[in-house]
Amino acid sequence: MKQAEHVWSFSTVGGVKRVNLESGADLVHLAELDPKLWTALSCPVTGLEIDKRTLELIDADHDGQIRVPEIIEAVNWICSLMKNPDDLLKQDGNFHLSAIDSSRVEGKVLYDSAQTILKNIGKEELQLLTVSDTSDLVNIFAGTRFNGDGIITEDSADSEAFKKVISEIRSSVGSLVDRGGKEGVSIELADKFFDLCKKYSDWQAKKEAELSVILPFGEDTEEAYDNFKNINAKLEDFYIRCRLASFDSQTTNVLNLQMARVESISALDLSKCMDEIAAYPIAKIAAEGSLPLGEGINPAWEKQIEKFKKLTLKKLFPSHKKLNEAEWTKVKSAFKAYAKWCAEKEGHEVEGLGISRVRDLLNSDIKEEITHLFEEEANLSSEADHIILVDKLVRYHRDIFTLLKNFVTFFDFYTPGSKAIFQAGTLYIDQRSCTLCIKVSDMAKHAAMVSFSGMYLIYCECVSRATNEKMMIVAALTNGDIDNLVVGKNALFYDRAGLDWDASVTKIVDNPISIRQAFFSPYRKVSRFIENQINKVAASQEEKVSGDLNKGIESLPSKAEDVKAKKDPPPPFDVGKFVGIFAAIGLAIGAIGTALASVVAGFMGLVWWKMPFALLGLILLISGPSMIIAYLKLRKRNLAPILDANGWAINARAIVNIQFGNTLTQLAELPKGAKINLNDPFTKKKRPFLPAIFILSIITGIVLYILWKMDLIHIHF
Repeated sequence: MKQAEHVWSFSTVGGVKRVNLESGADLVHLAELDPKLWTALSCPVTGLEIDKRTLELIDADHDGQIRVPEIIEAVNWICSLMKNPDDLLKQDGNFHLSAIDSSRVEGKVLYDSAQTILKNIGKEELQLLTVSDTSDLVNIFAGTRFNGDGIITEDSADSEAFKKVISEIRSSVGSLVDRGGKEGVSIELADKFFDLCKKYSDWQAKKEAELSVILPFGEDTEEAYDNFKNINAKLEDFYIRCRLASFDSQTTNVLNLQMARVESISALDLSKCMDEIAAYPIAKIAAEGSLPLGEGINPAWEKQIEKFKKLTLKKLFPSHKKLNEAEWTKVKSAFKAYAKWCAEKEGHEVEGLGISRVRDLLNSDIKEEITHLFEEEANLSSEADHIILVDKLVRYHRDIFTLLKNFVTFFDFYTPGSKAIFQAGTLYIDQRSCTLCIKVSDMAKHAAMVSFSGMYLIYCECVSRATNEKMMIVAALTNGDIDNLVVGKNALFYDRAGLDWDASVTKIVDNPISIRQAFFSPYRKVSRFIENQINKVAASQEEKVSGDLNKGIESLPSKAEDVKAKKDPPPPFDVGKFVGIFAAIGLAIGAIGTALASVVAGFMGLVWWKMPFALLGLILLISGPSMIIAYLKLRKRNLAPILDANGWAINARAIVNIQFGNTLTQLAELPKGAKINLNDPFTKKKRPFLPAIFILSIITGIVLYILWKMDLIHIHF
């Protein structure tokens, strides 16, 4: 018989029909659900409030994004290992080993590996594991001789000889840290070590075969060669100078020493000027071209020449008191074989062991025995990998359904009291708390996308008080007002771990917040316009008065006696000009008064019951358009563009309507039953008698007028 198709249930949430994941059967059949019905098709591995390591395990291709096929693969794997997939819906951090379906081959292997973990960490009697247990590989493998990671440590060796060799390999070619947290070596490092030993031994063998040629000065050759390298450049310079002096005797004084150089240091403590003196020629330049081996050597080079005589010239030219250029050439030739041998040196990394120890290692069977250790280590590789798979199993058991609720559906986002994995925390600003706060990963992409969300957004730079770490968040304000929200305003952000961050507003994306805010918006705009115009006029007049005052002060005569002479007679009073001005002002006031009188007369001419409707119509005429526009925008607010800007691929709308928006931004409210003292000591003392009389007079007049219009009273003028 044909197997019945799985029956899915859907709910309308946020304006979209979303699938309900209500049972383990839904998870088992998740691969059958059309991806077009998934809320998201991709999400980033980083920046989410869920264990990052779990997401990295799901991200099979390690590209930093989790996609539908990877989620299906992860769900199928964990469901195949569970006796009851319904357990995944509990999102329990405690994984009981009895939940594993050990009737299947892979399940049995993981069950045994889980038992091994419990035994290694000393919790065998508990028969349950947590993520902290399985992720602590150092603790799991701390007491094991082999752990299958391809690295052997000194604990892997069963003899002191092995331990010594492993220590020598580490000190010569480096080490690696194994799963147990101990330093050890891999097969590659061991092979490199023995290869270097072979090269070093061969290099030493070449010297031993040509001992008299490579070591012309016996055991002193190395020291003699170092001395030779120190004086080589200086002697080469000396002989070239002598040849120039031989070529032209007039250059001798110049080649020897410039008097000015000596005079520059003659007044100083010469014992502190040896670097300067060392730059002078090593000996006096002469056409003869011989280096004196007794007196006449530059004081800065005397010790080096004495060492040169003792180590080198004593064997080559024992009785010479001078060294000419031809003899110097013979000295250079004597070191050629040694210099070439030194340049061919290999295996210097193991030189510290000594040639005797190196050859002992090469002549023994230690390499084959160490190779056998690596084979034992490799044999446990599969078992160790299964132990690591247990960590994956425990993590999926705890986190996979959380991810599904925020990927396949947006259940956590639309559930009161829950927070989605993309909600980073809560922002407190301007007497409200905003829970729809999302970390910003790419400001440039946000700038291009967020305008399509229709939300009022504020971007904040947050600095952690504990670590000085910085991050950028965007918060959606979905309730309240916007009067005090400006760039630069400071706020406080609490992340999901409860840590506080200092926040500062860096950018605002303006959109309607509420119908109430839209109602008062026209009046606030008019108020701001009038205020700005008054400020402009006042500033202009202040600038004009200040300018006239400064000009008047600057134009004052310097002498008091010149005042009368320079004082201009005042201009005659122009009556016509002022008459025109007053006439214009009168016309303007008259026009305004006429308009107001017409409005008042029209209003007063209405039947009494029509007056409230007229006032309501006037209010709707002013505030209605902005309220309608705000309503249309508020019911279409969409979270999807913000998440898309953060690397998500949202497959359906994520509407934040007015009712839902009110739950995402909470306004300040006094506690229930709070006592309020209305006596503010800093409030200006009021005298309510005159306003009360004025208001009472207006009300009385309106009532009398209405009664008169209804012909209930008769008034004679």
